[in-house]
Amino acid sequence: MTVKGNKVPFEKALDMTGYGVYNLGIFLLTSSIILGMTFEIFSVSYLVPASACELGTSSKQQGLMACVPLIGIIATSHFWGYLADTRGRRKVLIISMTLSYIAGTAAAFSNNWIVLSLLKLLSSAAVSGAFALSVTLLSECTPVAKRSSLVLLTTSVHLAGMGVMAVIAMPVLPLKFAYYWPTIGIYFNSWRVLDLIFAVPCAVSAIGCYCAFESPKYLVTVGREEEALEVLKGIYTMNTRKSSDSYEVNSVELDEDSSSSLHKGFWGSIAAQTLPMLKAPLLKNTILLASLFVVCYICMNGFFVWLPFIVNAFMISVVGGERQLTICEMIRISANSTEVQETNDCSMNSVAMTVVFGITIVLATLNIFISGIVNWVGRKRLFIGIQVIAGLSALVINASPYWILSAILLLLFLSGILNFGFLNTFSVDVFPTYVKAMAVCVTVMVGRASAIIGINVIKLLLDYNCEAVFYIFGTIALGGGIIGLLLPSEEKIRESTKKLQT
Repeated sequence: MTVKGNKVPFEKALDMTGYGVYNLGIFLLTSSIILGMTFEIFSVSYLVPASACELGTSSKQQGLMACVPLIGIIATSHFWGYLADTRGRRKVLIISMTLSYIAGTAAAFSNNWIVLSLLKLLSSAAVSGAFALSVTLLSECTPVAKRSSLVLLTTSVHLAGMGVMAVIAMPVLPLKFAYYWPTIGIYFNSWRVLDLIFAVPCAVSAIGCYCAFESPKYLVTVGREEEALEVLKGIYTMNTRKSSDSYEVNSVELDEDSSSSLHKGFWGSIAAQTLPMLKAPLLKNTILLASLFVVCYICMNGFFVWLPFIVNAFMISVVGGERQLTICEMIRISANSTEVQETNDCSMNSVAMTVVFGITIVLATLNIFISGIVNWVGRKRLFIGIQVIAGLSALVINASPYWILSAILLLLFLSGILNFGFLNTFSVDVFPTYVKAMAVCVTVMVGRASAIIGINVIKLLLDYNCEAVFYIFGTIALGGGIIGLLLPSEEKIRESTKKLQT
């Protein structure tokens, strides 16, 4: 094919492909990838306690196992971002999801907690860049008018995924079968079956990525214009059901700074992808978004890891008739309960899992509503509003002696997780394509590193100074709202987008 004619800005060329079947397909693929990532990373919340009886793990060993996925994510996020920016989003996602499926499946046959931890480390390391890379691929295949809404919906998928895990675990974990496998010295039982189920979305995602197009924006960035045009024509044909010959673009250009690091060697490429984020004009965006990801992850990730623990304590008090108490008083009553102390049951509490499912579905539904009004209200205003509401709710929850009010305040605090979606939309807008995947991975990696601190501090405070945990993390969440004032305005983002289309 010979490229000829006036060059059309990429964003305009993408708009001309329409919005339809392919966009729905790439969103479903992104959803499958996010489910795979969610299942692998949060599977430890179910597998660690469920395997405790067979593997004989102590509380300290279980705490270490719970942190393993975050360690894998932090160690490799930078690497996956580099590969995606230099080798392509689609190719890297195929490798990532395949490796995660293999390691995740192998974990079901672990004969001790160390092997289980190592395999979960490998599976989480493989899938560590999946969320950022899939969101990047989705944004680069979606017209700008629909981009923010679709990217925001990925947060609903993530939240619903955590709820779906509880729904899957409820009927599977209580199963009582146990088949001894002498070759590797294990009992094949319910928690191992659950682990196999949790690995399935990664396999589905790998197949889906193989069938999808590469990001046309990435192809233009690395100088493969003819391939980008073929992809744009393919998207146009799927969306409009018209012949590719009627697509009125013969040449496309990327109206932004670009750079290829394919021929600089591995470390040279790493530096080429990373250093621009640490220098003007991108440095301020890197610091700002990394700081906001830290605020969100240190608060929300930690609380969601221990959410079954908190909800279980809450429900024990409510069902037992102790309803005129603060949430921290309920947690202390649960911890001091003779029944809880004397029970040696490795199965999960079905009531707590049901409530966790309900919470995640409510938040996922709320996120869908927010994605529908984002273009009207504005991302910056919504981010700040959600962050302030979350912070204030945590600060006043200790004063509530009414269980219904405490439940509402806890839900409002947890709504801060919705801001992950907003931060992702800002990331895909403020960074140029040639470092976009790296930038998203690195800023998220910094946030996830802070989550290790949050997970351990939250559990320690819940055990020894419960009131302080809500005061401290409520203040952090409220501070995130103040930092959010520095985010670029919607008007400034629109001006940047218009420049790309003219």
